[in-house]
Amino acid sequence: MLNQYDLPYSHLKLPKLKRQNTLPVILSKQEMFAMLKQAKLLKHKMLLGLLYGCGLRCFEVRNIRLRDLDFDRKQLHVTQGKGKKPRYVPLSEHIIRGLKVYISSEKPKDWLFNGQPFGRAGGDFDSRYSQRGVQWVIKQSCKRAGINKRITTHSLRHTFATHLLEDGLDIMSIKELMGHARIETTLVYLHVAQLDPKRKFSPLDTLFETCKPNTKSNR
Repeated sequence: MLNQYDLPYSHLKLPKLKRQNTLPVILSKQEMFAMLKQAKLLKHKMLLGLLYGCGLRCFEVRNIRLRDLDFDRKQLHVTQGKGKKPRYVPLSEHIIRGLKVYISSEKPKDWLFNGQPFGRAGGDFDSRYSQRGVQWVIKQSCKRAGINKRITTHSLRHTFATHLLEDGLDIMSIKELMGHARIETTLVYLHVAQLDPKRKFSPLDTLFETCKPNTKSNR
């Protein structure tokens, strides 16, 4: 039987977790889709779409300038990464279409996401969208989508990496997209990703398939 070490990167070992509760909270694709759908404003949809679709940290999405967007090459230049390490991440066609509409409508001048002053919900204290504002958008979208998991801005980043891994992207590419300095940080997602053909399942799944009554014989 195959195990996690039969993967192409089998020479890399899973890191040991310091505590049992350190596994990240991951959204399913259905939950992530529901969050995007339930976000009322286009601005909020774009904010969630970039956090998830590009695997951005909270301060990274807040620091996006218009000049960082390259729609022709379908890339976002993350200039304010952790440790001041810049990187490029791909932009989905879906997010590009939405961003073009958003920019045309809202007409931001410098920062992609401008804050709302005067202490309004989701607002900011300067021209950039605040950390509190980003958290507010996520909390409200989760509430409307009926998601009871404890979701933070970083949960969307964890979900980005896990979904890419499950979709078949190699771990080294994910490391680069995440902007991790050490591969051990990225390898944590192997603990939560459901990888075929090793996807875990409950015996109830096969129990009901094997033992379900034969309706024809009961007639």
